[in-house]
Formats: sequence, structure tokens, C-alpha cells
Amino acid sequence: MAEDEIKENIPEVETTQEAPAVEELLLPRDTLLSAGIHIGTRMKTLDMEPFIYRVRPDGLFVLDVKKTDDRIRAAAKFLARFEPAKVAVAAARLYAQEPIKKFCEVTGATPIIGRFIPGLLSNPLYPNRIDPEVIVVSDPRADAQAVKEASRVGLPIVALCSTDNEFAGVDLVIPTNNKGRRALAVVFWLLARQILRERGELAADKDPAATIEDFEAKISREEEEEP
Repeated sequence: MAEDEIKENIPEVETTQEAPAVEELLLPRDTLLSAGIHIGTRMKTLDMEPFIYRVRPDGLFVLDVKKTDDRIRAAAKFLARFEPAKVAVAAARLYAQEPIKKFCEVTGATPIIGRFIPGLLSNPLYPNRIDPEVIVVSDPRADAQAVKEASRVGLPIVALCSTDNEFAGVDLVIPTNNKGRRALAVVFWLLARQILRERGELAADKDPAATIEDFEAKISREEEEEP
């Protein structure tokens, strides 16, 4: 499934970080920026260039939060079409594991936490094999095995991508900081909220019972990830 087919209704947006006179974002711009969802890495790929707003003096590439907002909406609309348990969500990165666990609790999706076992999607003889209809990954590089197997069996793939990610095998990209603890919590909370709203399970002006703080990883200093 090509990304163009999934995002065909996504409007064109201006590449700007300055709020226009009238703007509707899923959360206030200051909240999104304070969570760091726009902070990329010191590397960029050609794939991610359309989502990059600027490069900071310290060399970090910065993402356009309006485009992130648009893609969260598009991904939620797409994922809401599937039976909840048929949506699988993979996270190898430590900071993504708690957000994904909570996302799956809230939406009914199937979590794949930690190391992705080869054959989980593709080996019919594997006793713990799962059979989703779509998969979400927190980082296509860290979750490369999940992307590889999902592509092999023809599953559409939604991926959180930072400035250093490539799109090989990915059908729908959500441009965001996919390494930061708070950023991951905010993005998965927003995605969960939007899915519930798209399903009609949550009013357009209501939030889930679970808060962003509930989605955020709680880990000790000893467990901190390397950058």
C-alpha cells in the first residue's frame, strides 16, 4: 500500500514554526514544542527533507509541528478503520515501550514490546505468531525486523520517523522526535485520542481517561537509553 493512497486527503501545509493568526492543532503549539516533538537529530535523509523546518545553530534539524499534527490525524483516521486487535504496535526502544503499552490498553491494539522475534508475523509454524492487518512502529531503524516481516507479508506500515530515518518499506510516516521520552508519550497519547474520536468512542472535545503522564516511560537513571 503506497503512502499516497493513505494520505490522499492530507492538506498541503506551510513549512513554518510560527503560528498563523488562526490555527487548530491537536494540542497547543507550546505544549507540543515543550515536549520536544519537533527536535530531530544532527542527520537528515532525503526522505525526511519535506518535513524539516530548519537546522539549528547546534546542528540539530527541526521538524515542522504542523506537518506532524496533520500526519497524526491522517494515521488515526487510517488506523481507526481496522478492528482494534488487528492493529499491532512494535517498540524495541526503551522509551517507546511504556507509551505503546498504554496506547494498546486504551485502543485495544496488540503490543509487540522489546525484541521482535523473527517469524512473529511470517512463520505459520511459530506457535506465538500473530496475524495483524496493519503495524505501527516507533522507529523503522530500531524496529527493522518488524518492518521487514510486515513488508514481506504485505501489511501496511505506519512509522514514527525522525530526521535520520529512511522510508524503505514504510507506507505512512508520522514525522516526530521518536527518541525522546516526553515526545513519544505525547505522540502516542494524541494518536490514541484521535483513534478513539474517529471510532466514535470519544467525543471530539473529550480526552481519554489516561493522561500524557500515564503514557510516559518511568525509568531509572541506570536504565537511561544512549542517545
